[in-house]
Amino acid sequence: MRIKLVTRYTVISSIILLIVMSISAMLHINKVQKNFVENAIIENDAIAEIILRDNYHLMLEDNREQLQLMIEEVAKAPRIKRVRILGREGVVSFSNNKFEVGTALSQKDDSCTFCHLEGSKALIDAPIEKRSRVFSEDGAQFLSITRGIYNEPNCSTAACHAHSPDEKKIGVLDIVVSLDRMADLAHAHHIDVIVSTLIMLVILSLGHYFLTRKYICDPIDGLLEQTRALSEGDLSARVKRISSDELGDLGQSFNTMAENLAQAQIELKDWGNTLEHKVEERTAEMKEMQDQLLRSAKLASMGELVAGVAHEINNPLTGILMFASLSARTPDLPQQVKDNLDLIVSETGRCAKIVRGLLEFARESIPEKKLDSINRVVKHTLELVSQQAIFQDVDIRCHCEEPLPELEIDADQLQQVFFNMFINAGQAMPNGGSLTITSSLYEPGIVRIVVEDTGTGISKDNLERIFDPFFSTKAQKGFGLGLSVSYGIIKNHGGRVDVQSVEGQGTTFTIDLPVEGDLNKEGSEVNEDSPLV
Repeated sequence: MRIKLVTRYTVISSIILLIVMSISAMLHINKVQKNFVENAIIENDAIAEIILRDNYHLMLEDNREQLQLMIEEVAKAPRIKRVRILGREGVVSFSNNKFEVGTALSQKDDSCTFCHLEGSKALIDAPIEKRSRVFSEDGAQFLSITRGIYNEPNCSTAACHAHSPDEKKIGVLDIVVSLDRMADLAHAHHIDVIVSTLIMLVILSLGHYFLTRKYICDPIDGLLEQTRALSEGDLSARVKRISSDELGDLGQSFNTMAENLAQAQIELKDWGNTLEHKVEERTAEMKEMQDQLLRSAKLASMGELVAGVAHEINNPLTGILMFASLSARTPDLPQQVKDNLDLIVSETGRCAKIVRGLLEFARESIPEKKLDSINRVVKHTLELVSQQAIFQDVDIRCHCEEPLPELEIDADQLQQVFFNMFINAGQAMPNGGSLTITSSLYEPGIVRIVVEDTGTGISKDNLERIFDPFFSTKAQKGFGLGLSVSYGIIKNHGGRVDVQSVEGQGTTFTIDLPVEGDLNKEGSEVNEDSPLV
């Protein structure tokens, strides 16, 4: 069962208050009871003194009958239970109880102990706390006071019974009084203390309850209510009453958190509203990239087509031109045949000129170098080729070390190199595979790019001719110019390239580009296990 904080705190504080106030009340009651007893002792000691003074002359005259009557009259007082005078050796000389007159008391009797605290030697003048005691009898409390009767000069010279001047104490007055009235007063006082303690406890508990409810529980309940509202999606929930204490700081922190959440939701809605626009922008960018990819693919195809057509046409044109020229020089040919041969030579020369133009188009151009990031060129080329259908089942992984030093390069030409290598790798994996591109600072001054595929691989015989112009391992799919052109571009950048391949396992191209200078002029060596390029 859930117990509210105010109830728990009130019960705990009330228990603590009850314990503290109970201890305080007990100490107070004991102190008051002790004061009552002390006052009763002083009061009854004064009564004993009065009795002795009143009977002083009777004792001097040794008027025993009158002294006995006086003792009996004193004992008739409501509070006095017993009055007696003890003589020498503890003999009861006078008493309100006539039957004990003449009897002797032992030193262990309560009326004699105050004089014999230290063995058998009698004390001359005992303090009042030693001459009094409180005892219970038949359920009632009594106070016993004993007072010594000392040998004054008149006593030692009296004619009635002269005492030796050496005797200091000649008797003891023993009075027993009832403490019922004191007990009633103490009981009434105890009840007053208990009642007042309970009233104070109730007042303090109620005060604790209402003050705790107002200054602690109500603020916590308000904060809890707003927290529940916030958890249900109400971002307008705020703590209204902010006090100047720790709970107020907690409420202020809650309001700040709620404001931040509301602001975040507004920003999220704004982002959602602009999401469609961002998607459109991204779609346009992808369309632009696809268009650029198509253009690059067309240019690559055109380069292959031009080089292939020029190569295939150039040889027959040369034969036609040579035989037509020789035939035209025959002197006995008819004029019409000669004119026809001259026309063939002229048109064949024009075709040869067109072929030379196509070859010039397919040849490498001088690179226009400027500082650029090789990682940017690699990633940009990947963006162009990754959407090709041949890469549909290919897992492309790019591990470009950052940062790499910028190189003096022609970005467009190196893009053509990577484009050819990526396309070749994709065509070598018709059933899918993985293409991994890694760039790193191979050693100081050399940046290495590794293109590795898991395709069909290249045979050892073909591996030696892989960079030869017009050599292709793709049968009817190409004219063998891509890698040859790539080799020329890398060489023009002062770099080097080598290839390693195992049939059925894949091919790895390694390209080294200098940060400065020319690796070929520095006499750098390539892997002896791969073709020297």
